[in-house]
Amino acid sequence: MRHITGFVFVLLWAGVMAGCAVPVETHAESTKTVKQPLGRADLTIYEVHHDGRIHVFYDKSVFNEFMSLGETSFRLTRIGAGPHGETMVFGLTKKDKKMKKDIPAIDLYDGKIKADYFYAEMHKHGRIYVFNSFEDMQTVRDFGHPNFMFTEIGGGPKGETVVFVLNKSNKKKKPDALIGDFKRRNS
Repeated sequence: MRHITGFVFVLLWAGVMAGCAVPVETHAESTKTVKQPLGRADLTIYEVHHDGRIHVFYDKSVFNEFMSLGETSFRLTRIGAGPHGETMVFGLTKKDKKMKKDIPAIDLYDGKIKADYFYAEMHKHGRIYVFNSFEDMQTVRDFGHPNFMFTEIGGGPKGETVVFVLNKSNKKKKPDALIGDFKRRNS
């Protein structure tokens, strides 16, 4: 009975998602807002692992606030939702606090949207991991390290080691575009 209930829920959810074409606001690195159909987006994510919590931000100003103060004004907390039971804390903008839905970072982590363009930084253990694939980011979050990488020791803005995460399809090439993107965002 439990499996049948779960199967019916999945079918209903898939039907609802297939019929949705509602616009969703997503935010690029700047404060510019871009309208995208539900299910696709351009996303920039900043993830910080600190004190047994995973903090997630899609807005650079909220991320910067957290990095300087250790807190954000608005957040959504999910206790035990991380891959190893960590608390997930999503940093919200003031506008997100009022919306309570269609928040790009939360929708991405919940599997409600996929990123057409994706850039992410994970700050963990004094290193900065840089991604252009959410799937690669999930692997590092789940297992603790990437399978393929290009590393720049001392390449971060505060002298951190920067790890550019690669995958099977691009493991034999230096990630010049991703390195350039990181340097532009952190200069």
